[in-house]
Amino acid sequence: MKGDLNLFFNPKSIAVVGASNTKGKVGNILIEKLKKFKGKIIPINKYDPKIMGKTAYKKLTDYEGKIDLAVIATPKPTVLKVLKDANKKEIKNIIIISAGFSEIGDKRNENKIIQFCDKNKINLLGPNCFGIINTDKKIDLTFSKESPKKGNTVFISQSGALGSFILDYEIPLRGFISLGNMAGLNFADFIEYFNEDKETKKIVLYIEKLKDGRRFIDACKNSTKEICVVKSGKTEIGQKATMSHTGSLATNFEIYKGAFKQAKVKYFNSLSECFNLKKEDITKNLRGKNIAIITNAGGAGALLTDELIEKGYNVFGPKDILGTATPNDYKKALHRISKPYDNIVVIFTPQTMSDATNTAKVIASSRWKNKIIALFLGEKSVVDAVEILKENQIPVFTTGV
Repeated sequence: MKGDLNLFFNPKSIAVVGASNTKGKVGNILIEKLKKFKGKIIPINKYDPKIMGKTAYKKLTDYEGKIDLAVIATPKPTVLKVLKDANKKEIKNIIIISAGFSEIGDKRNENKIIQFCDKNKINLLGPNCFGIINTDKKIDLTFSKESPKKGNTVFISQSGALGSFILDYEIPLRGFISLGNMAGLNFADFIEYFNEDKETKKIVLYIEKLKDGRRFIDACKNSTKEICVVKSGKTEIGQKATMSHTGSLATNFEIYKGAFKQAKVKYFNSLSECFNLKKEDITKNLRGKNIAIITNAGGAGALLTDELIEKGYNVFGPKDILGTATPNDYKKALHRISKPYDNIVVIFTPQTMSDATNTAKVIASSRWKNKIIALFLGEKSVVDAVEILKENQIPVFTTGV
């Protein structure tokens, strides 16, 4: 395990770099969601002296006290400079939520981050990640709409949006970790960490790729916890979907099957099954073999792609419009469809910046509404949207991956 990960889950002080007073911005959501945290919250903002009533600092080095954990939610060009400030403050635990790195082909800047963190022995989570949750300490550093109740299951996911799907069902969790691009910490690090945690009974993994497969196998074999695994990228198109989502380069699925067998983990075809949710079968509503997919969740798009291809469908896409997608982004994506596909599957996951109700209205008014099948993954946040879709005779499902 890379250093001590305890301060990710038990910090006494958390700095949010990119903290904001603007509603809807990630830096605003993070400060809002830390309201129940009993430790010190340090907002970092170059321009505002106060963030949501708290004293803000222009940079990390302006704060005189100790900082256990820093979360970076600033534009990509600023990230390396923030890391250098963090190193000056001797902050050894960093979460980078900022995106735009290897997931869109920019390996050069991601490698600079990796080299800097390795050289300075910094534990890095991310970039392009959704954050972490520790229900025991009331730490929620994600931008999901819902925070889970305390439980004994840990969910470690390479897809943040799939995390938001599970969180919306209010399934009790011990913790949640979004790995993002895995430029630093990976599955094995957190499996090893939670194996030492007495409160953790079960670990669920959503995997797109593995780094250091041998270490992963050893971590799983040495664990006393029940470990359940879901893997996307089983098919060629599914692999391409994961590459555009977190920069993952998947290996032949048969190799993964062998690794999972060696690791003695339980393999599942869907997250719904892992979390004991009834998995709905959308294929009963498909009217032909040519299916287009639009999604704000790359992981969900990849899982569905694998399933449909294995069942003999031709899949076009999936078109990932990102977790920040607005109803207008869905509208544009639907408008750009020119081919007469047999069906269009529209996937929505509830995130703080997303809008389920108005997205449902966009779908209901689309010229393709008679071909659309809606996959609104969640429960609490999608209730009104589901009703709108049903009223417009659009098939809608709330599990399915």
